[in-house]
Amino acid sequence: MEWTRGSVLGRGSSATVSTATSTSTSGEVFAVKSVALSQSESLQKENHFLSILKSSRVVGYKGCEISREDGKMVYNIFMQFMAGGSIIDLLNRSNGGGLTNLEIQRYTKHIVEGLDYLHSNGVVHCDIKGRNVLIDESGAKIGDLGCAKWVDDDQVASPPICGTPMFMAPEVARGEEQGFPADIWALGCTVIEMATGGSPWPNANDPVSVLYRIGFSGEIPEIPDGFSNQAKDFVRKCLIRDPKQRWTAKQLLKHPFIGEFDDHPKEIICEKMISTDSPTSILDQDVWNSMEESLSLSLSLGSSVDCEFPQSTCSLRQRIKQLADKSEIPKWRCEKGESDWMTIRRNEDGDGKAMVGRWQVR
Repeated sequence: MEWTRGSVLGRGSSATVSTATSTSTSGEVFAVKSVALSQSESLQKENHFLSILKSSRVVGYKGCEISREDGKMVYNIFMQFMAGGSIIDLLNRSNGGGLTNLEIQRYTKHIVEGLDYLHSNGVVHCDIKGRNVLIDESGAKIGDLGCAKWVDDDQVASPPICGTPMFMAPEVARGEEQGFPADIWALGCTVIEMATGGSPWPNANDPVSVLYRIGFSGEIPEIPDGFSNQAKDFVRKCLIRDPKQRWTAKQLLKHPFIGEFDDHPKEIICEKMISTDSPTSILDQDVWNSMEESLSLSLSLGSSVDCEFPQSTCSLRQRIKQLADKSEIPKWRCEKGESDWMTIRRNEDGDGKAMVGRWQVR
């Protein structure tokens, strides 16, 4: 693909998202997410999932390539440009308030449709939240599949655990499992986020306290009083602490809150949709500066230490403290990609310079 890079839309701890324009006669504008090739493991995994998932409720995939820029090899994936940005962008344009009831219903329905598609194809997203739901004139689409995983025969994703502490389900916070039900819990948190414009756990001040609270307190996030009875019931179905009792995406599609919703985009699209903000979710620079950051956790329940809590609880607490302690910053890691996902072809031109390499699924 012949293209030129445009303005930067957002920067994360490693990846950068920019606008891009095709230099062909079409002049198509799209988004390009880029990172140094040596740090591209997570982006390669996202590319793998985007390249094989085709749904109107998952952000569109346009290809990938390796380019040489400023003497460095850069890994790029090309995606559909989402003019409305993320749900967080919509909330920011709401001056600190939440979205309207119609917006919440519409986007919730679209997210559930996207999750039903992912889960039906054996994929757990692992990081559903407002930042990872992108908006355009057609509605909401699920984006940022850098934490996504295949599930095994027991419908549980392989370790390590990934995601954002504020949106983690109890079984995930305890380091037990991460399967389809974890996405549904995160959906419930996201609905609350859309309604309030804030965190589903507003009084939690650090990752240690929020993970412990989610995993062991028996609480669920507070459901807004302003919700209709149908909305409250929908969110409660998402926030059942027992993952085996939690509703599935397919069941939620039939819930009256969204099942009876008549989707009329033209009646819902408003000025908040017109934006040149980031078309994809971008993480802040410091994972511990924001409780909405994604991270990968390997929570071990096997070690024992002396403390006032039960052994399994103490082991988890010790591990979480290690993760939160900036003097002991861990080496975050994503699930290792399969070696046979893709191959690189790199050609040498006459001057010995590396040409653009194309990634191909075997």
